Amino acid sequence: MTRADDHRGGAPCPLDELDRDTCQGLVALFTDIDGTMTDGDGRIPARCFEAMERVSATGLPVVIVTGRPAGWCDLIARTWPVHGVVGENGGLALWLEGGRMRREYVESAEARAGHAARLELIAADAVHEVPGCAIAADQPYRELDLAVDFAEDVPPLDDAAIDRIVAVFERHGAHAKVSNIHVNGWFGDYDKLGMCRRMAARWFDLDLDAAADRATFLGDSPNDEPMFAHFPHAIGVANIRRFFDRLAHHPGYVTDGDGADGFAAALDHIASLRS
Repeated sequence: MTRADDHRGGAPCPLDELDRDTCQGLVALFTDIDGTMTDGDGRIPARCFEAMERVSATGLPVVIVTGRPAGWCDLIARTWPVHGVVGENGGLALWLEGGRMRREYVESAEARAGHAARLELIAADAVHEVPGCAIAADQPYRELDLAVDFAEDVPPLDDAAIDRIVAVFERHGAHAKVSNIHVNGWFGDYDKLGMCRRMAARWFDLDLDAAADRATFLGDSPNDEPMFAHFPHAIGVANIRRFFDRLAHHPGYVTDGDGADGFAAALDHIASLRS
């Protein structure tokens, strides 16, 4: 048993305690994007794509798990060195199969249309009640959720303002999760972990409940908490520390570097131990 097996009772382990046997036993690597593989300017450096290529070459498929919109997920699934994408906080998955794009949704088209009208009301209330926030610039490319920007294209808001945005969603009966830049909200019973369970069974014939220790996840913010709670070998990049007081479940390991630096170091560590 590694220290990460009971990390919920104490501080996360440093990355170098993620051992060879664990890395060689992994069959899937799930990862967030924003704040996890981006640098301080919100860009993804070439070394992150190179790290994904290296770890994939060891036979470990990479799956993107993000709150970003369906439109972005289509591009990522088509062009990045990844096996597939879980998007909009678990509402849909996209992957290439036989050269053709495949999509899977948690909810029906009818349900999604009904939720859209309710989310429009939340958007109006959030912008009115929380000065300084805005509807996220990527909202036109979303199919399922609403993203309220508090730090991407607006001056960063404080924690009290973020909490007020969350309260608007919850008042309307919607789920709300905080990322490093947006509050994402939606109607429907799903999250990142639920769709990862579903797609792991399809893609890898893997039961994520019975074999949580055979996959890992990299993340950086509170909307990643279901993944941190589920995977004993989940990894947080160093900037996750700013959210520790918002998390009941911490990642098993934390990198020394923030964002892109921590992401590339984590994948290179795993790849080196698998080679």
